[in-house]
Amino acid sequence: MKFWMRIIVNAVLFMALAGFLKADFYVASPWIAILASLILAVLNALVKPFLVLLSLPITVVTLGLFSIVINGFMLQMTSALVGNDFHFSSFGIALLVAILMSICNTIISSYIGRNRHD
Repeated sequence: MKFWMRIIVNAVLFMALAGFLKADFYVASPWIAILASLILAVLNALVKPFLVLLSLPITVVTLGLFSIVINGFMLQMTSALVGNDFHFSSFGIALLVAILMSICNTIISSYIGRNRHD
């Protein structure tokens, strides 16, 4: 999936999940969702590789499940950088959103990848 397509997909997922989790996850507008998606992409490119490397032992011990915690932490960092227009009520909600986004991105990526080859 191309970079801008992934940004748009993540922004749409942010808006959908914010609508689904109204009391726990807030996104002020679609523009804030796009901004948060861009910031998340930059953090994933610059910060996440170091976090993955530092947490490699615990990730191996948990059979990869600790990567969900890293994704939740990346969402919390995004929330801190965007401000009050994009926030989670708790770290647990950030983990839930990370899990749901991972599942949705996997489904969307496999669907788009399959259609591209037909």
